[in-house]
Amino acid sequence: MTKAVAFLLLLVYMLSLSEAKSIVRQPHAQRSFKINATQDAGKCSYSVSIKTSCSSTKYTRDHVSLAFGDAYGNQVYAARLDDPYSGTFERCSTDTYTLYGPCTYQICYLYLYRSGYDGWKPETVTVYGYYTKSVTFYYNTWIPNGIWYGFDECHGASASS
Repeated sequence: MTKAVAFLLLLVYMLSLSEAKSIVRQPHAQRSFKINATQDAGKCSYSVSIKTSCSSTKYTRDHVSLAFGDAYGNQVYAARLDDPYSGTFERCSTDTYTLYGPCTYQICYLYLYRSGYDGWKPETVTVYGYYTKSVTFYYNTWIPNGIWYGFDECHGASASS
C-alpha cells in the first residue's frame, strides 16, 4: 500500500513539474528580413496554395508578397501575388500560384508581406516543390501592414539575413 501511495505522489509531482507547450508555432514579425536579390531565378518550379480564412475581409485590394526558402540561403520571392480584379484572396477561397526560383533543399521559412488598408487573414500557405517535401505554414491570423510576417523553422541558420 505504501509503495502505491509513494508511486502516486511521485506521479503527481512529475505532472506538476511538466508544462504544456504548443507544438503549433505562431507566426511572427521579422523586421530584419531581407530579400535575396542575387538569386538565379527560374531553375525550379513551385506550387504555392494560399487558403484565405473564412473570418477574413470579403476581399482585399492590398498588395501581397511572399518569400520562402531553405537554411542554405536559397530563396524564392514573389513581389506581388494579389490581383483585385480577378478575385484573389477572397474570404473562404484558395488561390494557387506557380512560382519559379532557385532549387531549394527543405523549405524551412516563409514570410508574407501585406501593404494596404483592407486587411487580410490567410489560414494556411502550402508550398509544393519537386525536390522538396511539401510544407504547410499555419497562419490563421491577420497579417500586419508593412512588415514581413511568418515563420522561420531553420533552427539558427541565416534565412532572415
